[in-house]
Amino acid sequence: MINKRLLIKNLLAHNDENSFYDKKRQLNLHTKEGKAKFLKHICALSNSNPMNNSYIVVGVEDMDNEIVGDDFFDDSRIQNLVNAFLENPPKIQYENVPFPDLPKDKVVGLVTIKPNNKISFFKKNIHTIVAKTAFIRRGSNTMPVEEPTEIPTSIKTKSQNMETVISIENNSRNSIAHTLEGVIDFMNNRHKDMNPQYKVFKELFVVCWAGNKKKIRDKTFFSRVDIELINEQVKLFYSALDEVTIDYDDRTFSITEYIPLGLNDKTSYYPLEKVTLHFYENGYYKMETTMLFEPPEYNRKMLHHIYNSNLALLQKLQKGIRLSGRESKDLENLPSTLMICYLNGFEEAKTKLIDAKPFLKALNNQTAYIYFKETMRVLRKVKYN
Repeated sequence: MINKRLLIKNLLAHNDENSFYDKKRQLNLHTKEGKAKFLKHICALSNSNPMNNSYIVVGVEDMDNEIVGDDFFDDSRIQNLVNAFLENPPKIQYENVPFPDLPKDKVVGLVTIKPNNKISFFKKNIHTIVAKTAFIRRGSNTMPVEEPTEIPTSIKTKSQNMETVISIENNSRNSIAHTLEGVIDFMNNRHKDMNPQYKVFKELFVVCWAGNKKKIRDKTFFSRVDIELINEQVKLFYSALDEVTIDYDDRTFSITEYIPLGLNDKTSYYPLEKVTLHFYENGYYKMETTMLFEPPEYNRKMLHHIYNSNLALLQKLQKGIRLSGRESKDLENLPSTLMICYLNGFEEAKTKLIDAKPFLKALNNQTAYIYFKETMRVLRKVKYN
């Protein structure tokens, strides 16, 4: 079992970016340009590493390898994005890896691109990339190839990175010492005031979780929850806003996420998604994701009025006009309100929300921007479901 924190350290220590790994300060999958750049690197790394894993590390400064972290990113639909644009898409996995010196809401992202012995290329246009284009890595550069048949397929080329990558992965294997240190750190240091718990599965896997606990009717909810698979140093779930329920038996561990939605200060919790980890005797585990979300429906005439009010509020923000106390409160609710409008047929609401990002990010009070990021996460899940 690979310790993902060790793996990231070993990748970063292996000279600079090369043909089997890349590093990014952050990912931007809100725009077509951002998606195109991400898919381009996936395509290139896959084509250049058909016999070994390749990687993208997210949350690292390009110049000096400083680990600065990025927001927790939920990968459950990211494979769908790759499948939508690439022919012969590789299987990919996005994992959130906590590092000790980062704030608790920041992680380092690790994208693993599994070996794929077929040539990947774009099957449709996106941003400036046209259909039929393929990419490869030459050193640390991602280069376009007009004809996928031009990609070298000799045995020597196929295996050029295999020994190096296998060596790095072997040096990143987990140990009992790493597991014990991880559990003690989680329970006694990082979350000692948040009801930390742990569960061992199949005498091998250790899951730790912590959060503010509350009971509503017969259900126990956790807020500000942090859940980690300690063996791999992977953060399974983190949210400062949403609430979850946790269920487990001897073989499975399930997280059901709920999101608060409502209008005019009337909020209800809606189930969004259920993630279940299945643990097996042979040292492997499988993650299964089920989308549960059914968006609330509202009277269209009332929504039209609320939508226009929010657009007027956005115009004030964009023009730098001072907001009243009530308007500042409405601004915090703006991301979820525009999401409700979008899910009820106001197609432009999502674009208006994305356009508001730089203005929300520039506010001294970051509450509205935090809600923006959570809202975009939900919309991304809904889109790729």
